[in-house]
Amino acid sequence: MLEGITRAKLDRLATADKSFPVLPILMHGDAAFAGQGIVYETLQMSQLRAYKTGGTVHIVVNNQVGFTTAPSESRSSYYCTDVAKAVQAPILHVNGDDPDACVQAARIAFEFRQTFAKDVVIDLVTIGDAATTKATTRASPSRTCTT
Repeated sequence: MLEGITRAKLDRLATADKSFPVLPILMHGDAAFAGQGIVYETLQMSQLRAYKTGGTVHIVVNNQVGFTTAPSESRSSYYCTDVAKAVQAPILHVNGDDPDACVQAARIAFEFRQTFAKDVVIDLVTIGDAATTKATTRASPSRTCTT
C-alpha cells in the first residue's frame, strides 16, 4: 500500500524537475523480507516508469525471532536481505545494538536514495531477546472444558 500511496502523492505533486519529494520507508521483519513474495515483486517493479517512487528505504529488523528453523534451512542465500540483490539495491548490514551506527546507516541510505532514486536496504542485525524467544515458543497451557 505504501508504494501506491507514495506514487499517488508524486503524481499529484507533479514536480517540474521530476524529483521525488516523497520518501517511502518500509519496515520488515527478517523472515517476512526473505519469505514474502510481495517484497520481491515490489523490488522488481521499483524501476518501472509507472511504479517508480524514486526509491524506498527498506528497514529490516533482523533479530532471527521470525524464523522457526535455522537460516541455512530456510533460504538459499546467506542473508535474509539478499533478495534485494535482484535489483542491485545496496544493503547496509548494521549492528542494531549500536545507535550511532544505525543513525549513520540511515544517513547513508537517505543520501543514496536522494542521489540515485533507487531502493536501499538497511539490515539491522540484532540478537533476539531470550525472554521474547521463549515467550513466543512456549506452548500455551492446556485447558479442559466441562459441560
